[in-house]
Amino acid sequence: MKFENTGIENQTAELSRLDDLMEKFKFIRASQWDYERVTYDRKFQIKGDIYYLRVQGYAIEGDVDSRYALIKLLPPILGKYYYPHGVEYGDDEHFPPSLVNQCQTILSQIKEELDKIQD
Repeated sequence: MKFENTGIENQTAELSRLDDLMEKFKFIRASQWDYERVTYDRKFQIKGDIYYLRVQGYAIEGDVDSRYALIKLLPPILGKYYYPHGVEYGDDEHFPPSLVNQCQTILSQIKEELDKIQD
């Protein structure tokens, strides 16, 4: 499920500031990066099912390994984990409305914080 019009997509931020911001909202980047792209995930467990809210971005200046890259964010997505195949993000997936609302609230809070670091 893609979250449209969150205000996060197309925002830019320096990687080190973005890492700190996303950690504040319990997202992890871990090893999910290469020299041009980053992926932040937040895990949710609901009634035995696992879901991931994912925020991705790519470097428009610098390299991700330098921690001084300028990252442009993409639209956030929500996926459901299936063992052993991985995470599915398709439109035919069912997501609990309470989870979708929680994700929208989190994304709204991230947008507010991104606006602050843009000033």
